[in-house]
Amino acid sequence: MWTQEHRRVHARKGLRYPSDLTDAEWALVEPLLPPARRGGRPREVNMREVLNAVFYLLSTGCQWDALPKDLPPKTTVYDYFSLWRSDLPDGGDPRQPECQSGTKRGASIDPQGYDAGKKVTGRKRHILVDTLGLLLNVVVHRGNVQDRDGIRRLLRDAGRRFPSIAKLFADAAYQGPRVAKVVADTGAWQLEIVKRSEAHKFIVLPKRWIVERTFAWISRNRRLARDFERYASTVVAFVRLAMIRIMLRRLTKVTPYP
Repeated sequence: MWTQEHRRVHARKGLRYPSDLTDAEWALVEPLLPPARRGGRPREVNMREVLNAVFYLLSTGCQWDALPKDLPPKTTVYDYFSLWRSDLPDGGDPRQPECQSGTKRGASIDPQGYDAGKKVTGRKRHILVDTLGLLLNVVVHRGNVQDRDGIRRLLRDAGRRFPSIAKLFADAAYQGPRVAKVVADTGAWQLEIVKRSEAHKFIVLPKRWIVERTFAWISRNRRLARDFERYASTVVAFVRLAMIRIMLRRLTKVTPYP
């Protein structure tokens, strides 16, 4: 429920666009940006404005050509976005790029697939989150890849970066010997399946809705509400950017909400 305190904390008053970085958020991000290359002309691009442009795209879902004129040129923003995207862990399998099934796509260069369960053509997003719902890893693949087959790369990459994980929670789509073997092959962790209640009514079950809640958070960004990207790696980059926005707001506010 929205309270006056929540509205005050989430207010973005004084900013040119609600998606712009506040001074406190920029103070956290600036030291993490790669420095300009040595040699040549000094960097003249305002990196804060480049990030503001990327977050504007993420929030509004507009085309690159539709960036407002008071933000850096589209070519400048896209060049930096491409560089940062290439530095991210690759969550798009070139043999099976994925996005969320249930999201129709426009023109695509990465192949797509037909999700027989939801009866749509598209891609799927697999995410791994901690118990707070914060992103640990994301993989994007074709819609015709079943959930139990799509987690191998997700867990393999997470096992290298987060060796301290001891237990995984998943829904019934991930049960069975095939998934158990993938889990055993990719890390020293245990898998617990959180099944639905036997009663024919909605019941909140512990650990079952954490991932769905994270999907709801990132889908507030119009760029991720539907999948119009040509490359799975672009979807991965925008998912990570959406989580960066959530974490920046948490780190600079006194509220536990994203």
